[in-house]
Amino acid sequence: MKKTILHIAEAPGGVERYLVTLLTKMKKYHEYEHILVCSSTFDKRKFKDLVKSVVVIDSMHNSISMADFKAILKVRKTIKHFNPDIVYCHSSKAGAIGRLADVGIKNKLIYNAHGWAFNIKGTGQKKLKFYEMVERMLARLTDMIVCISEYEKKSAIEHKICKSDKLVVIDNGIDFDEYNNLHQKSRLELNIPENAYVVGTIGRLTKQKAPDVFVKMARIVKDQIPEAFFIMVGDDIGDGHLREKTEKLIKDARLENSFLITGWVDDPLNYMGVFDVGVLLSRWEGFGLVLPEYMYMGKPIVATKADAIPYIVGDAGLLVEIDDCLQAAESIINLNNDKEIRNKIIVMGKERVVCFDAKRMVNEHLEKIF
Repeated sequence: MKKTILHIAEAPGGVERYLVTLLTKMKKYHEYEHILVCSSTFDKRKFKDLVKSVVVIDSMHNSISMADFKAILKVRKTIKHFNPDIVYCHSSKAGAIGRLADVGIKNKLIYNAHGWAFNIKGTGQKKLKFYEMVERMLARLTDMIVCISEYEKKSAIEHKICKSDKLVVIDNGIDFDEYNNLHQKSRLELNIPENAYVVGTIGRLTKQKAPDVFVKMARIVKDQIPEAFFIMVGDDIGDGHLREKTEKLIKDARLENSFLITGWVDDPLNYMGVFDVGVLLSRWEGFGLVLPEYMYMGKPIVATKADAIPYIVGDAGLLVEIDDCLQAAESIINLNNDKEIRNKIIVMGKERVVCFDAKRMVNEHLEKIF
């Protein structure tokens, strides 16, 4: 008899990629079938061959609103309809909706925050305390909580979200097989000079990912490396015209001819081939899935010391302080000037990335969760 797992997810981007990877690797386990309950922002096409059914809840949106009550009722109705053995909630918003919707229904209830909301930088203390209170309250309804890194577990314990025996660490993983089918963009195709020193970052244009710091860093690097070129793979979906603000910063820095923002793309990994350096300047980060991707693709890393990032990068990159554009620029310039350090970091990344294999992530789910 098959075991049914109903996944509830709201946020696109990293959560969507996580689910695609997890469900792709679980296809060979025929004793499980999966249902996806998601917001309208998800790309349903990606899950066509991965799940039995996709249920879209239009009222499940990122910002807290009265529509959440409607979403809770719809999710509850969906749970009752499919009668799953396991309900697996992904991210804080879907985690709140899913866990409240599941009250009193007999199944195993799993939650994965994919980065705790109370660790968000630049948010008022009252709001952070509210997030912490909600997580603590909802943890009582939850059978197990998946932490995507050791840092996430440590943070949960420090904030007294629940007892440690309810927390299970399963590091994120990437699908190595996915890299066999890449259709890499060429520099010619992207109108990037062949001799350019390309500094790239992949991720949504959000306050978390610090595009403003990236642009300030770019100006400093450009002054030292005239052939430098900069690329941001992503867009500002759901973050209030941040792309427009970023483009103004680029113009003010006189970098229009040395900068590319791709906008939202379905195939971000296809752009990584043109990078000479992979950058992640996050202000907070529960994991940073792009980091092992940089390692696998042989890209030296420059990243901040935010949250889980030092745990993920180890010695396979250069770490800088949050919001320090000068230190980030100096590290990028150093990688251009010192080939020995650059090559050493690439080799260490290739060795370290084996820890982040999606097969391991799935095996740990099977052993510890499902």
